[in-house]
Amino acid sequence: MTDPSYKGQFVCFTHPHIGNVGVNDDDEESEKCHLGAIIVRDVSIVVSNYRSVMSLDEYCKKHNVLGLCNLDTRALTKVLRETGCLNGVICTDASKTDEELVAMTKAWTISANASKSDEELVAMTKNWTIVGKDLLSVVSCKEPYEWKDPTGEEWEFNEGAKTAAGGKAFKVVAYDFGIKHNILRRLASFGCSITVVPADYPADKVLALNPDGVFFSNGPGDPSAAPYAVDNARAILGKKPVFGICMGHQILGQAFGGKTFKLKFGHHGGNHPIRYNPTGRVEISAQNHNFAVDPDTLPEGVEVTHINLNDGTCAGMLYPAKKAMTIQYHPEASPGPHDADICFEQFVDMMKAEVSAPVAA
Repeated sequence: MTDPSYKGQFVCFTHPHIGNVGVNDDDEESEKCHLGAIIVRDVSIVVSNYRSVMSLDEYCKKHNVLGLCNLDTRALTKVLRETGCLNGVICTDASKTDEELVAMTKAWTISANASKSDEELVAMTKNWTIVGKDLLSVVSCKEPYEWKDPTGEEWEFNEGAKTAAGGKAFKVVAYDFGIKHNILRRLASFGCSITVVPADYPADKVLALNPDGVFFSNGPGDPSAAPYAVDNARAILGKKPVFGICMGHQILGQAFGGKTFKLKFGHHGGNHPIRYNPTGRVEISAQNHNFAVDPDTLPEGVEVTHINLNDGTCAGMLYPAKKAMTIQYHPEASPGPHDADICFEQFVDMMKAEVSAPVAA
């Protein structure tokens, strides 16, 4: 619910029983809820967990997030499975007619659309699409800030993380396209000192900070609708080691010279199998994205390192000449799976190699 990549979306949970462990602040991935609504079959009336501070119902009310329960989520899932993502409208007043809802929508709409007819508003609703929507600037931080907190000791699952950096604190600048707290924690756990910057932070200012590496985060919306992010990435490529996750993967794919396209369903939730091509290793991953990089548009020198085994889409890239690596999914996934946590170590290894490389005379 707090993953910024869900900005503006309604999320239908396929598990029938939700909320039995309650909610706690420590598990939040950002400062607030970004999704528009949650849809569940059954909300637990009993909460039982030693870390819980409130129920799911209380949490939704606190953050002003709509919640629907007692729906046949299996039937809804079957519709979405056939049609792909659909637009939706939620109203809490069951006495309203369709015509009244349209009128309410018209009254609520920003002033630029106040003169629209009912028919035009209905058409706008039907034709709304996430394609062309830049949401990075909406969810991003407004000013740079420092992050130093690693994964909590009781939750650290990779003992090698503490020694991966070899005692050096690597300086990383992280672009916030909707960055999750656990991504920052994993970077810190691998010995990184992190400066988080807004989505539109100029590349020259990033390079002026002289980081050991630059990270491009996850985020919502259409990657092709954020040309400023692509331009900044292009200006940094080859100058510093870079690592992109999810939206960062798509931004870097465009900076390489490739194109992106919208998936019919998107990839969401856990248990997506990914093949790491260099070794054939299969990772189980957590994912949340609606777009993908078209591998046929990538220039020579870019290696597609990871493949989504469900649909064959590009799930990771390596561009050695530009000191760049990317993955389409979430290696920091909490509570898991943790198969792809090695990506953070690979990023650290890239920065190690850069630091130890001989300086040209």
